[in-house]
Amino acid sequence: MATAPRPRTTTRDPEELAHRLTAWLDTRLPGAKAVDIRVPASNGMSSETLLFDIEHPEPPLRACALRLAADPAAYTVFPVYDLPRQFRTMRLVADRTDLPVPEVRWLEEDPGPLGAPFFVMERVEGRVPPDVMPYTYEGNWLHAATDAEREGLEAASIGLIARLHDQVPPTETEFLALPGEGDALGRHVASQRAYYEWVVDGLARSPLIESAFDRLTELWPADPGETVLNWGDARIGNVVYDGFDPVAVLDWEMAAPAPREVDLGWTVYLHRFFQDLTTAFGQAGLPEFFRRDRVEARYAELTGHTPRDMDFYTLYAALRHAIVMLRVAYRQVHFGETAVPADPDTLILHHGSLRAMVQGSYWG
Repeated sequence: MATAPRPRTTTRDPEELAHRLTAWLDTRLPGAKAVDIRVPASNGMSSETLLFDIEHPEPPLRACALRLAADPAAYTVFPVYDLPRQFRTMRLVADRTDLPVPEVRWLEEDPGPLGAPFFVMERVEGRVPPDVMPYTYEGNWLHAATDAEREGLEAASIGLIARLHDQVPPTETEFLALPGEGDALGRHVASQRAYYEWVVDGLARSPLIESAFDRLTELWPADPGETVLNWGDARIGNVVYDGFDPVAVLDWEMAAPAPREVDLGWTVYLHRFFQDLTTAFGQAGLPEFFRRDRVEARYAELTGHTPRDMDFYTLYAALRHAIVMLRVAYRQVHFGETAVPADPDTLILHHGSLRAMVQGSYWG
């Protein structure tokens, strides 16, 4: 995955988008022009991003980023892309916490102007730990940093999660509640089961993913603890850094009420995903970075809450990531970029580590 071409993410024409954006902007800020419009090299697979500047004597924002709902013709990663929900979440976090969340300025729910709903937010300059090639690989700025610099970035990044969990009043997150009955953890896992069923509808099922769901049931926490606002995609690849200090927290599409450990498990495992990938290619990677014991200890120090049942939550993170990876692989099949193998589990890039977690041997 790290060395292969990025899968197709859109069928839209960037030049046409740019023309339509300029016309729309004039309706919100008469006389304004959208200039220097471009698509970032790191454009995601669940939505599309345009970067542009506003040319106007008194713009509310000058450097902008536009998040556009996923192109339905591009075999979307998720069944629903709720931009108003994401827009409202970012405003809530900006209002209730001291996290550096980019200012969200305009929400356009009418798909007419650009072909899909979108919102415009402040663009914050800085650098982001890359996914491709992963930041654990030699040759990028984070790998080349000193141990002290990486430790500072790690501490600051865990601090973002700790402050989010502690500072947002749970009573203000009801609009993010997932459907169904029962507690927040039960709803969260049920939503992932529904997502998996959507991914494999009419296609080969994954025995590995289904065994992981069974293992979750066996490991289910006796007491999931309090429910807090979870970022959802809590990882450093969704943070912009000035040097090694966070200056923008991005990608709130998976935010939801859940136990604290849902975010922590995702943070721990997503680093391990890149670390495992790196060692498989014969490099040392960053084995001391975002180590599970260090993440847990730092979070406990900052919040007073000692993470628990982390075997469950790291397995849950690997399972959630596997469903996304399977959907991405099936999209590659859809576009003729690959074929379905005899064993569909091999479409999951981290099938080896997920299987080890199910068997209870991954963490040694």
